[in-house]
Amino acid sequence: MKRSVWFLIPLAIAAVLSGCGKKNDQVTIGFIVKQPDEPWFQNEWKFARQAAEKYGFQLVEIGATDGSQVLSGIDNLGAQSAKGLVICAPDVRLGPGILQKAKQYNIKVYAVDDQLVDADGKPLDVPYMGISAYDIGKQVGQAIVDEAKKRGWNLKDPSIAACAPTFPELETGRQRIKGASEVLTAAGLPASQIFTSPNKTGDTSGGFSAGNIVLTQHPQVKKWLVFSTNDEGVMGAVRAMENRGYNAETIIGVGIGGSTAMTDFKKPKPTGVFGSVLIDPKRHGFETSELMYKWITEGKEPPKVILTTGTLITRDNFEKVMTERGLL
Repeated sequence: MKRSVWFLIPLAIAAVLSGCGKKNDQVTIGFIVKQPDEPWFQNEWKFARQAAEKYGFQLVEIGATDGSQVLSGIDNLGAQSAKGLVICAPDVRLGPGILQKAKQYNIKVYAVDDQLVDADGKPLDVPYMGISAYDIGKQVGQAIVDEAKKRGWNLKDPSIAACAPTFPELETGRQRIKGASEVLTAAGLPASQIFTSPNKTGDTSGGFSAGNIVLTQHPQVKKWLVFSTNDEGVMGAVRAMENRGYNAETIIGVGIGGSTAMTDFKKPKPTGVFGSVLIDPKRHGFETSELMYKWITEGKEPPKVILTTGTLITRDNFEKVMTERGLL
């Protein structure tokens, strides 16, 4: 990193400028994320900075947790003559407003993680790198099934059930839940034994609340299978279960993301978070920034859709896998 300068823009949006003092001909690219404190987005920025260092462009990192912050962030980029924007929006339905605002400044837009949609929920014609949500959901379900078999659990046993904190506002979230649920039911778990509850905030506290609701409604369950749209949902539900006396022997939780679940893997004793499907922030950070830079400088528009997959990590292999990925 050559130099970083912190500054504030309206509505408490934090941005970081990476690179040396901007030259007149230097390309500026913005990278907006919806939850800047989460490890996944921190890693996306980390790898985007690597792309900035490799290609010599100016990177502006902006955290925006609501629509007004997104629009203010784009105004900020426009004031800096930015030519491109990589964005994971806090609400995908902001898509038309984001494109309209970006068009005012002639800024190209590349969606990452969550696909931008119109008012009817239809994907917009914007290049997009996301996660194969349904397939990753199936990976989660299979990891749970495999571990249950190792423990000798019979998924048809009525004392075994699944708790799934959901985030139904996102299509990617719905697909993850669908994929995991289908694998579990195919393995013998009755669909009536999969209990969903909305994670209203998408974070660990939201998962905790969602888990508590399910636990209160179903006190007869002795063993829990836990999955969600991300690591945070699983970890929150597991914490709620641990507060009620469940433990690593009676919970099999598998999240999505990897970086947050690592907190549990590092603990001296196992928790109910058995594993996580690690998704690749390097591709989502470095590659999107690289493709945006080439779009700006060479006129090569990125592929319309790129979908990435994941790798199961557990306490046993997370250090090896994450070191290989440059995450440790």
